[in-house]
Amino acid sequence: MSLRMITAATLLAITFTTPLAAQEMDHSKMNHGAMTMDGMAQPKGDTGPSSTAFAEANAKMHGGMDIVFTGNADVDFVRGMIAHHQGAIDMAKIELQYGKDAELRKLAEGVISAQEAEIKTMTEWLANNGG
Repeated sequence: MSLRMITAATLLAITFTTPLAAQEMDHSKMNHGAMTMDGMAQPKGDTGPSSTAFAEANAKMHGGMDIVFTGNADVDFVRGMIAHHQGAIDMAKIELQYGKDAELRKLAEGVISAQEAEIKTMTEWLANNGG
């Protein structure tokens, strides 16, 4: 086999495999989390109603926390924490819907109250500080 044929074969191989490798690299960087093809969260382990609700709340929270950073630590902190606190509220509501333990249900009610107040404070701070 001549050097020209080897070079041509190598170039052909690179031409056809590079786009595939690029697709794989892009795909591997995507954060699918626990999402199914229909965009719904799929829990690890049990797939019952409460587990599915927790997986969906978790996916929503992590999506909300995936902010574009500004370089302003105060703004970035507040923007990320609002989504984090909303996630805590959403999970506490799931506990109230499905949970049976009276002590945990009371804790969930406290989480909702505290986190809603903190979200209000952070939202007002953002409005007053150009966030």
